[in-house]
Amino acid sequence: MNASRQSIYQLLSQYLHQEAANENLDDLCITRLPPTPGSPTSIHYSPAPAATAAAALNDSTQEPYTLDISDTDSPAQFVIPDGSKQSQLDALRAFIGQCPQCPVLVRNRRSVVFGSGNPDADIMFVGEAPGNDEDIQGIPFVGRAGQLLMNIIEKGMKMSRDDVYIANILKCRPPNNRNPQADEVRNCTPFLHLQLDIIKPRVIIALGLFAAQFLTGKEIGIGKLRGQFHYYRDIPVMPTYHPAYLLRNYSRESRQKVWDDIQLVMQYLRENPGKNA
Repeated sequence: MNASRQSIYQLLSQYLHQEAANENLDDLCITRLPPTPGSPTSIHYSPAPAATAAAALNDSTQEPYTLDISDTDSPAQFVIPDGSKQSQLDALRAFIGQCPQCPVLVRNRRSVVFGSGNPDADIMFVGEAPGNDEDIQGIPFVGRAGQLLMNIIEKGMKMSRDDVYIANILKCRPPNNRNPQADEVRNCTPFLHLQLDIIKPRVIIALGLFAAQFLTGKEIGIGKLRGQFHYYRDIPVMPTYHPAYLLRNYSRESRQKVWDDIQLVMQYLRENPGKNA
């Protein structure tokens, strides 16, 4: 290797290692570096799938997520106690504690992001997993995507954050915001089931491709899943685009699709009065 190539290689290597340490790999285009002499393998840095997938959420040809998540019944050790729903959620949060089940997530997380909102909510938003801001604060959807979600709730639904409940499938942030892995989903799904059993929402709004495919059980693009109701544990589910997708694709068309999905949810609630009627 000549001196010029060696210098370029060193600069690229230092840069990528620095970006990896700072968890800033999402937008990098360089995925392969030339090997140094004598290296047995090439060095690969792949962007986080969850971040790069956002630009193709409405592409029905997108590779589906395939997860084997059998055996996801509620933990036998936890029994929902008597009392208010808030006290029941508090007991579940205490039971989860600093959950040790997923070694990679445990090593990298700052917080267990349990969920927040009205324990008697008619509407429960379910996303994929916490991001960096959520990991820092321990509250779901508090970053830029969370601010946009609040606009949807307040302006589109004429409600407040205190009227709904917000949670994720995973309670811990995956490194570099990568997609949840099958064992991580398997470990966390019982906690989501218990949240649903306690809150008993009348409608779930699935935010983003991963949550939509998980909750509908259908491995197709979100463009084909949204705009119609599906069911998860006998609860109607409306898939729609993740707020992070809207931030990257802030067009009239994308906003209109989310607006249409939200209006279908509100229409369903009006036509099917339930516990809070």
